[in-house]
Amino acid sequence: MLKIGDKVPDFKGIDQDEKVIAYKDYKGKKLVVFFYPKASTPGCTAEACDLRDNEEALKAQGYELIGVSADSVSRQKKFAEKYDLPFPLLADESHEILNAFGVWGPKKFMGKEFDGIHRTTFIIDEKGTITDVIEKVKTKEHAKQILEK
Repeated sequence: MLKIGDKVPDFKGIDQDEKVIAYKDYKGKKLVVFFYPKASTPGCTAEACDLRDNEEALKAQGYELIGVSADSVSRQKKFAEKYDLPFPLLADESHEILNAFGVWGPKKFMGKEFDGIHRTTFIIDEKGTITDVIEKVKTKEHAKQILEK
């Protein structure tokens, strides 16, 4: 997994509106990239809605937001529309971005082991350096976790 001080990989992906979103479009800006396991599940919905509800405060601190999961474009679109999410949600079905950030790997849930997305958020400065990694995401208070950094 990428850590504090690492440079952000030059990633790109397709968002819920089928637009290509590339890291290079955010160079010179502060960026929050949050990885979530599955669109429209309770924890992911709580996290995305908390970020949506606090978007003004995040933008006031200069942050742009990008969400990433392994969901399809159509699933990301339904998620964004149902919850009125104002930021790009990248559909990384190939796991290219997930692997570049190191958030795809073995997980345990209810005694079963499987590969999946580790809910993780990366805070990136204007120079493309990771300034913080939030691994213990509080889905209902995630914006507060970011703003307190």
